[in-house]
Amino acid sequence: MESLSSPLSTNLQNPLLASSPKPQNLKKSLVASFMEATTLRSPSFKEDTYHLTNLKSSERKALQELKQKLQESHDQVSMWGIQLLSGEERADVILLKFLRARDFRVQESFQMLVKCLEWRKEFEADGIVEEDLNFKELEGIVAYMNGYDRDGHPVCYNAYGIFRDKDMYERIFGDDEKLQKFLRWRVQVLERGIKLLHFKPGGINSIIQVTDLKDMPKRELRVASNHILSLFQDNYPEMVARKIFINVPWYFSVLYSVFSPFLTQRTKSKFVISKEGNVAELSSPYFGMSFPVLVGLEASVSRRTKSPT
Repeated sequence: MESLSSPLSTNLQNPLLASSPKPQNLKKSLVASFMEATTLRSPSFKEDTYHLTNLKSSERKALQELKQKLQESHDQVSMWGIQLLSGEERADVILLKFLRARDFRVQESFQMLVKCLEWRKEFEADGIVEEDLNFKELEGIVAYMNGYDRDGHPVCYNAYGIFRDKDMYERIFGDDEKLQKFLRWRVQVLERGIKLLHFKPGGINSIIQVTDLKDMPKRELRVASNHILSLFQDNYPEMVARKIFINVPWYFSVLYSVFSPFLTQRTKSKFVISKEGNVAELSSPYFGMSFPVLVGLEASVSRRTKSPT
């Protein structure tokens, strides 16, 4: 997949432009060209090691400029329990994430960082992990942390097929208040994963996101999905090493055209696609994944519950 700049080739951006008007032929065309082009290729995305010696001189300069701007505008500021003006390497890792997300453009990185700090304060994100948000029925099913990949990245699983049930959908997304509560819970799950990260050069500084698209009600979850994408991209830069989509249906190109405007090019470069029935291929040595039954496997598989050493 990842030699492409986007999970979709140009001629697949709008499936309505396909030459054959027959739905069955359209489906075959999409599967043949889109899936074969994107399924399980080594990601073009290269994860940052956060070693300062690996940075270009311009990137090191950008880091110093960002620190200076932050120092001029804030006395004490922290994120995930790390003082950003402490001068320690853990702070550098966080600041480099914001710089990398904005291609080391200092002013844009600074603005992103300030907005994130404001959002975390308003959202009260620092204490969210300890909250009881009363989503017991979704725990371990819709979004949850479980195991590690071969390199030691914590893995977050997402599966939304349960919301095909109309009663469940109304119970969780029935009005804006319910939607906001769900978004808070989804942030809580991500914050749990971030607590597993090292925040040090050469360490594990990002997670793996696995999303199971099997039975996902695409139309009903569009609003919630857009909110989640926006929240995560704006406030959790470079926190995801790879985004893996499993059980991908043929109409995924339509969904992608909806979400694509909300994604940066770097985010798109992290995508790995596995079509329906190919989930087990991700358990190969390259990915080193073990998938729970709840995200697409028909048979139980063993899970690694301890981080590799």
